[in-house]
Amino acid sequence: MDKLCVFAGTTEGRELVEFLCAQPVGITACVATEYGQTLLEPAENLTIHAGRLNREEMVALFARERFSLVVDATHPYASVVTENICSACADTETEYLRLLRSGAQAPEDSVFVPDIPAAVEYLNSREGKILLTTGSKELAAFRGIRDFAQRVYARVLPMEDSLRLCREAELPPAHILAMQGPFSRELNVAMLRSVEGKFLVTKDSGTAGGFDEKIAAAREAGAQLVVIGRPPQVAGQTMAQVLETLCARFGFAWRPRVTIVGIGPGSREGMTLEALTALEQADCLIGASRMLENARPGQVVHTAIAPGDIADYIHGNRQFTRFAVVMSGDTGFFSGTRKLLPLLGDCKVQVLPGISSLSYLCAKAGTSYEDVVPVSFHGREGDICREAEKHPRMFVLAGGENGMGILCRRLTEGGLGKVKVTVGERLGYPQERITVGTAEELSDKQFHSLSAALMENPNPGAVVTHGLPDEAFSRGEKVPMTKSEVRSVCLSKLRLTRNAVAWDVGAGTGSVSIEMALQADGGAVYAIERKDGALDILRENTARFTLSNLEIVPGLAPTACQDLPTPTHVFLGGTSGNLHEILRVILEKNPEARIVATAIALESAAELTACMKEFSFRETEVVCLNVSKARKAGPYHLMTGQNPIYIFTMQGGRCP
Repeated sequence: MDKLCVFAGTTEGRELVEFLCAQPVGITACVATEYGQTLLEPAENLTIHAGRLNREEMVALFARERFSLVVDATHPYASVVTENICSACADTETEYLRLLRSGAQAPEDSVFVPDIPAAVEYLNSREGKILLTTGSKELAAFRGIRDFAQRVYARVLPMEDSLRLCREAELPPAHILAMQGPFSRELNVAMLRSVEGKFLVTKDSGTAGGFDEKIAAAREAGAQLVVIGRPPQVAGQTMAQVLETLCARFGFAWRPRVTIVGIGPGSREGMTLEALTALEQADCLIGASRMLENARPGQVVHTAIAPGDIADYIHGNRQFTRFAVVMSGDTGFFSGTRKLLPLLGDCKVQVLPGISSLSYLCAKAGTSYEDVVPVSFHGREGDICREAEKHPRMFVLAGGENGMGILCRRLTEGGLGKVKVTVGERLGYPQERITVGTAEELSDKQFHSLSAALMENPNPGAVVTHGLPDEAFSRGEKVPMTKSEVRSVCLSKLRLTRNAVAWDVGAGTGSVSIEMALQADGGAVYAIERKDGALDILRENTARFTLSNLEIVPGLAPTACQDLPTPTHVFLGGTSGNLHEILRVILEKNPEARIVATAIALESAAELTACMKEFSFRETEVVCLNVSKARKAGPYHLMTGQNPIYIFTMQGGRCP
């Protein structure tokens, strides 16, 4: 097994070590301090050397371990360490690779100085307090600043060596900010304001070193950015190039970090600190254009919404090692996260939740939401009236131009105009607006496309059992319809589930199809009908019930069924003499499909009986149903018998 050595004194170095820990290679990570050791996660193939090495010690280490490659990921300003590593590699004939930290683009109004003495000279010509973010090692070199102890505040690592150097520089304890990064823009701003800093002194530590956040913070806090220029660097490669080199030479697998971030309603104030940190540390942000407004200066952004497009961009851009995919609201609530995750199996993925629009709106309305049912019409069809009849309290997402106003109109037209509606527009943004009223009162108002609503119906009345009256359906002339009593028994025998995929072959008026769709409201129903007259009635009845999960399929079975999704349940109301062929298609698609068929004529019953034996169904049942209904005859009511009907139930068959 190959052995590699990484001098991991930077964020990139730690990321490289983490990448290598997942590869078939032995790694020795060299860090200057015990604190640096704590920042590395233990691994079976990882050996950590904590403590500074001089040139001779490096030579001894390289000669003893005989590394295939040494990667120098030290800080750009650690020029002496880089010289020693290069020299030790040359003496031991060990291959050397420099990992370069990419520089950030400082604004034109920054003050650039070549070195620390030049920075001291500039600061002595100005008045005001100073925040030093250059660390503790060179703190003594800043002692020449006029009124050093009164003007200077130093941000250093929380380590004894750092604090000792602060004491030696005679910096007052109140002027020592001992913290470990990374530092966000907000935290940098807070520090500048707390010390009343007029100057922020930094080295060009690159994007990974938090330079972008310092630039943004200085601008926001009104502080002058003083940049100490980089020393000349030896030739090397960026992080992406190093990874590409390692993968090509050693056959390593590339696994970028992908953090899927729920940003809540959308404003920075509405995000968790964990989400903000993930966004700021990412090399590249991906999401809808309106969600990329929180990108830090200089950060690469890519606009994409569809999960496939997001995954393709990640896999096609190996120059980035840390992606953040921005999702509105919460990653587990009507989010694209569910479809994206299976596409990122070769990535190291972390999912961060956000504040959902449901919890946000209910908080604004001063109510709880444990009994609220979420319903989305964003990019989906559905029947808002039926949903409102079923649920006392709903949270509704609407999409499109004035989608919420359209839903309120539909409620009003469906006799539910008294439903209370609390609409939240552009939640979390400065333009946020909360509107409360009945559906009828709000039906003529215009709402922003980014709207959600809490809908409350104190008197829900949706029927949850099958058995709609025959009068609920249009019938036309000579269009067959399965009557209510027979329909109830057939639906009971079908044992539909909420997510059923059901076929209704020979749908006629669609009475069975519609009741199927009402029960399987999380699934799909396909009504197959060949007669033009019946199709017109079927379309009329489907429109009357506004069922988005019911699709009409014109044509003759089984030909019309060949391209339909695999059924879990099938009702055979009319087969036009093609019973045998229809059963074969059903069982080829799903041998476990549950099938219910009806027959009035004895010949049809005989054909079903023969097929029941031929296809060797595991479970069969035949019921003869006789229904009589009362009719008024003068002062009396007499029972009138309907034709007896045979109901066949079959499941678990195979084609002969």
